[in-house]
Amino acid sequence: MKNLTRNVCICLGLMMFPLTTFGQQKNNFTYVPAQELLLVGKATTEGEYFHRVDTAKYRTMPSTVKKLFTNSAGLAISFTTNSPVIKAKWTVPDNYQLPNLTRVAQKGLDLYIKRDGKWQFAGVGIPGGVTTEKVLVDNMGTEEKECLLYLPLYDELKSLEIGVSSDAHIRKGENPFKEKIVVYGSSILQGASASRPGMAYPARLSRSSGYNFINLGLSGNGKMEKEVAEMLADIDADAFILDCIPNPSPKEITDRTVDFVMTLRQKHPDTPIIVIQTLIRETGNFNQKACENVKRQNEAIAEQVEVLRKKNVKNLHFIKEDQFLGTDHEGTVDGTHPNDLGFDRMLKKYKPAISKILKIKFQD
Repeated sequence: MKNLTRNVCICLGLMMFPLTTFGQQKNNFTYVPAQELLLVGKATTEGEYFHRVDTAKYRTMPSTVKKLFTNSAGLAISFTTNSPVIKAKWTVPDNYQLPNLTRVAQKGLDLYIKRDGKWQFAGVGIPGGVTTEKVLVDNMGTEEKECLLYLPLYDELKSLEIGVSSDAHIRKGENPFKEKIVVYGSSILQGASASRPGMAYPARLSRSSGYNFINLGLSGNGKMEKEVAEMLADIDADAFILDCIPNPSPKEITDRTVDFVMTLRQKHPDTPIIVIQTLIRETGNFNQKACENVKRQNEAIAEQVEVLRKKNVKNLHFIKEDQFLGTDHEGTVDGTHPNDLGFDRMLKKYKPAISKILKIKFQD
């Protein structure tokens, strides 16, 4: 009986050994914290690593604004690797899901790899809970790859590790974008309702131009407060784009625009400032009140830009609403926020205007 027991144990051990070895091979990855790689798209290097702005430094900003600046919209990790597979482990605060965003856009990851000199979509990290571990892309070659991993648009990232095959390397990348064009605005700027993080329009502008368009979108809260203007003025920017008109009321636009722009001008006397009217919201197709509000918003900002020009504010530019979403009324998710088609149409209007002002060349 003792020998029988011994033989059974040996057999079980032999049966289990290959399974254990296979499991080790299957999970044979090296993980690197994102902090050891290069963070791209941040306005400054201060503050929490995955926050867009150092909210502790700017304590007087509205609490909702500070909360939104903890969202990682527009941030990306630059790295190179020869690994045939790329994984990620990341953590967000909770499982709350916004109704007009995909889970990938709100809490997920979006990987691009450069091919033939152009950034190309490679894979996504679909969130599975508070903490997720997922393969982003698999079955690639072992050539060196230049990678850009976009972070969640509408959530705070608590931790992120990037995994590669243990026999491959992963190294800190370079910043693929030059200069710093700060874009301040609304939920549309932040990325609602693009399908994934890399489809938010500042990210698309960056990839197609090689310039760094900084995403400072604030869902529902791009309202031109004095404290926010002071924060923006502290950024060493090469240009400012104010795409915030969807958020403030017509009265707030009238009351705040001049002071907001002049606050920027005090520290940036010659820096280009571009003001963009709000897109025509599809909610106003039949809702007369919504239609009238957008009309008044656009009239108010046009009037305030003229006031600033009469004050002899130089290098101030104005982009008027020009059927940004097209004419077939199919460009939004919910009547307000563009879908990917709507963003594509917006960029066809934005790119020529920004190119003419800033002398930036965009690829198609």
